[in-house]
Amino acid sequence: MKNTLYLLALSVIAAVSVVAQEPRAPQASDSRTRDVYVSVVDNKGVAVKGLTAADFAVREDNISREVLRTAPATEPLDVVLLVDDSQAARDSIPYLREGLTKFIDRLQGKAAVGIVTVGERPTSVAERTTDVEALKKGVSRIFARPGSGAYLLEGILDVSRGLQKREVARPVIVALSHEGVEYSNASYERVLDEIEKSGTALHVLSIGTPAGPVTDEIRNKNVVVARGTEESGGRREQLLADMAIPDAMVKIADELLNQYVVTYGRPNSTVPPEKLKVTVKNPALTARARTRLPNTR
Repeated sequence: MKNTLYLLALSVIAAVSVVAQEPRAPQASDSRTRDVYVSVVDNKGVAVKGLTAADFAVREDNISREVLRTAPATEPLDVVLLVDDSQAARDSIPYLREGLTKFIDRLQGKAAVGIVTVGERPTSVAERTTDVEALKKGVSRIFARPGSGAYLLEGILDVSRGLQKREVARPVIVALSHEGVEYSNASYERVLDEIEKSGTALHVLSIGTPAGPVTDEIRNKNVVVARGTEESGGRREQLLADMAIPDAMVKIADELLNQYVVTYGRPNSTVPPEKLKVTVKNPALTARARTRLPNTR
């Protein structure tokens, strides 16, 4: 009897361990429904509130699914700010600091936030916390590194792996990246895979105008920025002027604070769907949600 209870306890522990290692996602009520986080913005990129189930449409592998309900997303946010402090950021530092400060103020402790810079190498300047003043001290320590290039993809890799190790309900990476030299050697496939494993929504603000030769490093970065944001349900925006950074950061903060959980019905199937598309019926609005379902890469 004792041996039987011991083996049963081991099996329960093993099952819990497996669940804890899976990417986090909204929890559906049963196997025939699925929940997905959705952001909705207007044509100015401003978050839209007050939508109902009737406003959304969902398709899996191009097959229409019934939207059962919507609700405000209330699971805790876990945000890592990836900041390019390479030489290319020299003239942007005042605007970067202002944008980061406004983002932190907007969240008002409603999310755990960490700050990592990616000039020369990924470096933490503020540990994950809800303490607004501690985060602002981290912002004040951000300066451009003379003669350095950016390691954005290395930063995304490191942060995605870190998020996988924690019990995070809504992981988010917000990257502020300057158009310039990228020194990361990571392939885009590897980076996209780690983003998906972590269940992270990737948002990227690309600052400046693309210029210069397209190296392998830049090509990998461009693919991650394009596909990583789309597949994870994040925002991608090209900012031509440094002064646009603060306003863009406020919009991202508002988008995160006003997400929806959309619940839709789905039949049991031996072959799981790969693609997801969430839209809103009002053509003036844009919905953002992950487009690749978990474990299908």
